[in-house]
Amino acid sequence: MPSTLTEATDPWCLRPGEAAELLRGHPWRRFVVLGDSVAEGLCEPADGYPDLQWADRIAAELRAIRPELAYLNLGRRGLRAHEVRATQLADALAFAPDLALVVCGGNDAFRSAYDPDAVDAELTAMIAALREAGADVITVGMFDVSHSPAVPDALRAGLGERMRRLSRHTRGVAERLGTLHVHLTDHPLVADPSLYSSDGRHGSARSDAVATAETLRVLSTHVPHP
Repeated sequence: MPSTLTEATDPWCLRPGEAAELLRGHPWRRFVVLGDSVAEGLCEPADGYPDLQWADRIAAELRAIRPELAYLNLGRRGLRAHEVRATQLADALAFAPDLALVVCGGNDAFRSAYDPDAVDAELTAMIAALREAGADVITVGMFDVSHSPAVPDALRAGLGERMRRLSRHTRGVAERLGTLHVHLTDHPLVADPSLYSSDGRHGSARSDAVATAETLRVLSTHVPHP
């Protein structure tokens, strides 16, 4: 049966006024996003939830506090981690961000030949360069898309193991490099089919709404609230 929830009634989403409270006084003025389709935004529409995708929503909430915020989204679908670094890092650094979101590795983990150490190296190179340039960096342990009903049963166990390994490795990189880490992989809703799109690879508008709530709560820990 389809869910009757909307973002306004969803207990895992932001309450009215919560974003403003979480971000009040935030210091960021230049926000850049690097990554694959999760960064670009390919969420599938869901009744009761806005179509505005995750990174755009974060930018909008930051801009609601600081209207002068500059925002650049470099995310492009289909890219593996090494391609994100090769095609986006230089432009990201040229933008001179003080906040960066880096989300990639999912396309690597979809392959049976996924090499976690190679992905870690690419993430480390991007995060270290952004941190050295003065940016706070957001990293993400993504929802485990193997729970999507659209994933064939024969592929589900292997994909789930790789997605969870990617998440563990990303959290390890985050702890080592001091990022603002958003861990969605063990979210209480991770097995809820309403989070996933019909293509078996991406999320729904509900997943973006939930991810936005979790991201802003993490960002709030880095805001000097009066």
